[in-house]
Amino acid sequence: MTRARKIIITCAVTGSIHTPSMSPHLPLTPAQIAAEAIAAAEAGAAIVHLHARQPEDGRPSQDPALFQQFLPQIKAASDVVVNITTGGAATMTTQERLLPALQFKPEVASLNMGSMNFGLYPMLGRYKSFAHDWEEPYLRDSDERIFKNTFRDIETILRSCAENGTRFEIECYDIGHLYTAAHFLERGLIKPPLFIQGVFGILGGIGAHTEDVAHMKRTADRLFGDDYLFSVLGAGRNQMPVATQSLLLGGNVRVGLEDSLWDAPGKLAASNAVQVQRIRAIAESLALQVATPDEARQLLGLKGRNAVAF
Repeated sequence: MTRARKIIITCAVTGSIHTPSMSPHLPLTPAQIAAEAIAAAEAGAAIVHLHARQPEDGRPSQDPALFQQFLPQIKAASDVVVNITTGGAATMTTQERLLPALQFKPEVASLNMGSMNFGLYPMLGRYKSFAHDWEEPYLRDSDERIFKNTFRDIETILRSCAENGTRFEIECYDIGHLYTAAHFLERGLIKPPLFIQGVFGILGGIGAHTEDVAHMKRTADRLFGDDYLFSVLGAGRNQMPVATQSLLLGGNVRVGLEDSLWDAPGKLAASNAVQVQRIRAIAESLALQVATPDEARQLLGLKGRNAVAF
């Protein structure tokens, strides 16, 4: 009998796209972020992708002191793989974005593969009032903001983290980003197996049509062959349709409140775990098995939870 394929579920717990006024369920404080990450792992996430926020107003932050308040809690309560962002927010410098990954030496860190327009301003049409004075300009001014990830920035992150044994969730917002990943693979700065995370539905990047997902997968197959694992995230209402297509194409999935605040049309997701449970149910209905954290470590060639600095 053929064994069921193992699929890796990543949960992106809070992120930097949404603001606190958009959902009362978005975790902001270190205690909330830790609790949400642990619950997502219990629901079936093998990896949790983590940002931090200023607890008083929910502003995105890369202050290592904030990460220090939730990383040890998560490790003590769960064997989940911890993935720390180096993306931070588009308003931050590369050096700011690098600080937590350099200090805590995680098994996995995210890495964006190109500079891009990153349009959040259409959200202003859906949210009319905000609790904090930073939220509205943060969204509004994204119409002239470049999310800067130059070749030099990418190389700086790769070389800075090389001695830590950290591997990367390689975030590709468009087809050209796959070719950038191939460039760094050819130079030996990225080592296989690559963990390619296709990002679909962000204004400024590739769309979330089924043909967009298929094109990303075909191109990655051609560029990387057997030397990579494919995963996807769909922004907003695209989350579950894009994730389901990835499962059908032989890929993995990422869900979480960073990527979508929704559980169904017009219904906010009450937690990250709810989204993990939903995609897990879809996967298991397709006769797929959800990978444990240790199985994900084996598939991705990770260094192990005891080799981190938290």
